[in-house]
Amino acid sequence: MLPDHTACLERARSEEMAGRVVLITGAASGIGPAIATAFAAAGATVAAVDLPGSPLAELVAAIPGMVVYAADLSDPSAAAEMVAHVERHAGPIEVCVQAAGTFSAAAVTETTAVQWRHMFAVNAEATFHVARSVAQVMIPRRRGAIVTIASDAASAPRVHSAAYAASTAAAVMFTRCLALELAPHGIRCNVVSPGPTDTATLQATGPDLTGTIAGALDRWRQGIPQRRVTQPTEIAEAVLFLCADRARHITMRELIVDGGASLI
Repeated sequence: MLPDHTACLERARSEEMAGRVVLITGAASGIGPAIATAFAAAGATVAAVDLPGSPLAELVAAIPGMVVYAADLSDPSAAAEMVAHVERHAGPIEVCVQAAGTFSAAAVTETTAVQWRHMFAVNAEATFHVARSVAQVMIPRRRGAIVTIASDAASAPRVHSAAYAASTAAAVMFTRCLALELAPHGIRCNVVSPGPTDTATLQATGPDLTGTIAGALDRWRQGIPQRRVTQPTEIAEAVLFLCADRARHITMRELIVDGGASLI
């Protein structure tokens, strides 16, 4: 009689992060809570980081036992302090998921220098600060996985999204270069780039997502071939896979989860 491979797979999946410390930035909003929940369900010790004033307390209520830390990671010194805090209170970081990000829509001619710098400070510079600090503690241990959450906008031009697209594209290429440097140390780095995802940010654009799904040729905006927006749990599953041992030979890659939107 053949073994029950489905049961074996489910059991392995439920234990694949057991005992591992997973640092998640941007954990309290957007896609972050789904990612934190997925790792907690897989047995990880979750260290959740977000801005001061973010709903971290709500996340703690949903996922008991987490280590939480509030910080603005666009501050270069904040990342190193955060990593030290997590290692002191949770243990050695084995997985880092960078889900912190910001988005605002504006035409290039109406984008101010302050808005441009803020987009890069959060989406690109904070990625650098956190990844550098995490890499410094992972290298001596010769193991680890880092995943950066970017956007399909990094590879597909969109109107009113130049600053966002450029800043996330910078995060993508930074992560791939980081992967090349860290590969000899047994550390893998990958990117997950969501398309339009059912979060508060998308919902703020209006209750009717028909235009997002269908696209708008007059604005050079792609539609979604699968005819629906992405769910945060689908992004979380992609991240969990890339951080697990079953993906141990995958590095320097960008996994775009957008229902095909960036391919048309």
